[in-house]
Amino acid sequence: MTSFFDLIEKRESCRNFASAPVEKEKLEMCVKAARLSPSACNSQPWSFVVVESPDLSPKVAACLQEMGMNKFASNCPAFVVVVEEKAKLSERVLQKFKSQDFAAIDLGLTTAHLCLAATEQGLSTCILGWLNEAKLKELLGIPASKRVRLVIAVGYAAADTLRPKQRKPLEDLVRYEYGE
Repeated sequence: MTSFFDLIEKRESCRNFASAPVEKEKLEMCVKAARLSPSACNSQPWSFVVVESPDLSPKVAACLQEMGMNKFASNCPAFVVVVEEKAKLSERVLQKFKSQDFAAIDLGLTTAHLCLAATEQGLSTCILGWLNEAKLKELLGIPASKRVRLVIAVGYAAADTLRPKQRKPLEDLVRYEYGE
């Protein structure tokens, strides 16, 4: 099993997928990991639509490609659509009084869990926020009252070389305050 730090080093946004299909068992493990992520007041404001059909995947890809965006999605064999569900009352009350969008934070956490689970299983992912929500809802039968927040492209990378991560220096991101 990979160490956590090795895992986060290996995870990157893939934009060049191999044509190999993704095993249903691996997609299930990804969703199981996402389900276990933390959420404010244990609200779990998410649901997932897993698409791994050779007929349906290209249609999902088309919903991600307006204005020339995400052209690589055409080669992706599977997608996980992240749907925002209504938060529990306690989370909605906290959100109102604390000016925090806890559901958005929770959706980020569950997405990270899903992507790391994919990486652990040798899969690659790309988190996509550029999407035609209305077309996705119609295509996948998602009720109009719900929000599609993200789509995660999932597949095997066509190449196994990792790009160097370009990140801000740690000293630009953190300040330590220690007590006496």
